[in-house]
Amino acid sequence: MIYEPAGYDTSIVPESYWHATCRPGVWGAPLAGQLTADVVVIGAGFAGLNAALELVERFGLQVHVLDAATPGWGASGRNGGFCCLGGSMLGATAIARRFGKMAAIEWADYERTAIDRVRDNLTRYSIDAQPTEAGELLLADSAGAWSSLQRKDSTSQLWDARQLAGTGLATQVYHGGRYADAGFGLHPLAYVSGLAQAARAAGVKVWAQSAATRLARDGAGWVVHTAQGQIRARRVLVATNGYSDERLVPWLARRLVPAISNILVTRPLTKDELAAQGWTRTLMAYDSRHMLHYFRLLPDNRFLFGARGGLSFAPASVARFAARSRAEFDLIFPAFAHAQTEYTWNGLVCLTSSRAPFIGPVPGEDGLWLALGWHGNGVAAASEGGRRAAHALMGDTSSLPALVRRAPPKLLVPRRVALGLGMALGSLWDGPLRPRTL
Repeated sequence: MIYEPAGYDTSIVPESYWHATCRPGVWGAPLAGQLTADVVVIGAGFAGLNAALELVERFGLQVHVLDAATPGWGASGRNGGFCCLGGSMLGATAIARRFGKMAAIEWADYERTAIDRVRDNLTRYSIDAQPTEAGELLLADSAGAWSSLQRKDSTSQLWDARQLAGTGLATQVYHGGRYADAGFGLHPLAYVSGLAQAARAAGVKVWAQSAATRLARDGAGWVVHTAQGQIRARRVLVATNGYSDERLVPWLARRLVPAISNILVTRPLTKDELAAQGWTRTLMAYDSRHMLHYFRLLPDNRFLFGARGGLSFAPASVARFAARSRAEFDLIFPAFAHAQTEYTWNGLVCLTSSRAPFIGPVPGEDGLWLALGWHGNGVAAASEGGRRAAHALMGDTSSLPALVRRAPPKLLVPRRVALGLGMALGSLWDGPLRPRTL
């Protein structure tokens, strides 16, 4: 863990819009005593719960899921609710260069299949996650970024600033955008809570307030220890993403780089305010900056705005970052500047040293698997990743994309150093956010 303890304190429930508008369910006492299972999944988020559901529904196994807090306490319940393409920081060209052209095609197919997976989960398990308008918009924050986007995506659906305004997507900053027809917005805590309830209905034992404290070999299997009990199982899947405890799996040291992201949600905006700004649609959007912003209008006309950055969970640092994020929001959407922030919270985005997710066994540890590293796009990518990890645990790795099979290397420098340097270079490359010259 590279940040202050407050960022990992499971007794602190995020003061988020999601928690204010969703009752995630009542969970019983923590795991106690000595139990057995076929598989133990550590982490009740998108990846872990999808893996558990697949292991029960497809393979008929006895599965226990452990969570240090409650399902969705971590990134799965506090993200921006973007069910979209993504999961890796590597583009198609970089993937093709490292793994071959077919690997890039394979990953693109995975991304779309992952969105379909979420849509199927919502239908299959009758989860009301408040899905919004389909599609996603990448916005160019400068004239140079817009020119680059036009050169690279000449066959895509591109809208300049005037066209954006004409379709209800006007801002004070962006010069143009690229529309993709994949994905939709949703209520992430409602989604992950629905998965947890579906898993329990399917026979999965879901244990809240049951942090795994130690993993020990037990013949051909493992013993997972908690504060009050233990479970013996042949296989263990760790799906804790940016909240992973490297003391549990020492091999992870310096391979994951959790980054802080901040989200604010305004009061409900009036129709006049929306019209004055010219942003009236619920389309998901994000910008081209390295220290990106991501935002969308929610179904109740509140506005959600997220920003990457920050290197500390210390209160003063969190407050400064939240203030900076709000100032950038006001710059982009000046007509909303008087709409007060009613909710603000933060959480960890899980980056890896390889810039790609990892689904695979821990080297030298038979039966111990990992599924993590979704790079801020885990709603879809982790949902599908959990399903495929379940098959890999059972011996069929054929569905794992080449991109996720390569284990992330160990960083040569401390992660705070790597993260700080990356943010500094990213901010320097981005330059200041400026209003567009009309």
